[in-house]
Amino acid sequence: MRVLVTGAAGFIGSHLSQRLLNRGDEVVGVDNLNDYYDPKLKEARLARLQKHGAFRFARVSLEDTAALDAVFAEHRPTRVVNLAAQAGVRYSLQNPRAYVDANLVGFVNVLEQCRHREVEHLVYASSSSVYGGNTKLPFSVHDNVDHPLSLYAATKKANELMAHTYSHLFGLPTTGLRFFTVYGPWGRPDMALFLFTKAILEGKPIQIFNHGHMQRDFTYVDDIVEGVIRVLDRVPTGDASWSSDAPDPASSRAPYRVYNIGNNAPVELMHLVRTLESCLGMEAKKEMLPMQPGDVPATYADVDALVQDAGFKPATPIEVGVKRFVEWYREFYGV
Repeated sequence: MRVLVTGAAGFIGSHLSQRLLNRGDEVVGVDNLNDYYDPKLKEARLARLQKHGAFRFARVSLEDTAALDAVFAEHRPTRVVNLAAQAGVRYSLQNPRAYVDANLVGFVNVLEQCRHREVEHLVYASSSSVYGGNTKLPFSVHDNVDHPLSLYAATKKANELMAHTYSHLFGLPTTGLRFFTVYGPWGRPDMALFLFTKAILEGKPIQIFNHGHMQRDFTYVDDIVEGVIRVLDRVPTGDASWSSDAPDPASSRAPYRVYNIGNNAPVELMHLVRTLESCLGMEAKKEMLPMQPGDVPATYADVDALVQDAGFKPATPIEVGVKRFVEWYREFYGV
């Protein structure tokens, strides 16, 4: 297939593009290489992909309608994976307009291109943050998610609603994937594992929110990519048993689905810290802080729907994933 991947220079996008290329697909990567975090890391990820003859790249922002139209017109992708977004819960409190531009305007541009270019399947990144104020664990795709706690979460919920509209009105097959705290080699510098590793190696204190009383369903990037590929290869059709009297949020009569991709095994934040300390051979200086606005105390993915439909369940233990991240970090930064 020819797969267009937005956010191809990003953490998940670069891993996904590499896997697609390795299995013989053509990949058209789209990314604007913005400076939300160090562009040099994005350029290094991109350089690995550009060694492959079946990879093409366009430096484009999704909100640039004309530029995105030109990319779709030139490359005519078979399927699309939309991973480009303005990420980060805390940053959405500081710069909300960035989320409107990238996550709402940009996403409707992707939907329009997929509609008019007759793309076979659009897979897009949602987020575990859509569960917001929900406290029933594990989080299920069959639960209502109408109480987001950050603008970032609200834009991801909006993406799911927008996708359903296009599936309903235009028959565009769409699948949304709610990612749960992704980590691993080539990860994002604004994420906890990266921040903790850098601080510990520099002898600086790490900031631990909610005084350490946090749980996260940490999911290794290879498991995320496997889930994305399994879903990408499975084009959704309408669910004939779907009832408007008791509507299931995870499916529809339209060709629309939503799945969780998480490790299905929440980890205490302090266990992550102890695992990292063990891998680094160093003890962290800890600064205990209160819960931050927009955060939730725990995430835990119910992945039954993913297992049933895609035959896959993430399972990489935190000890294995953190060890691989530390090895990559030491090599990449020469520490």
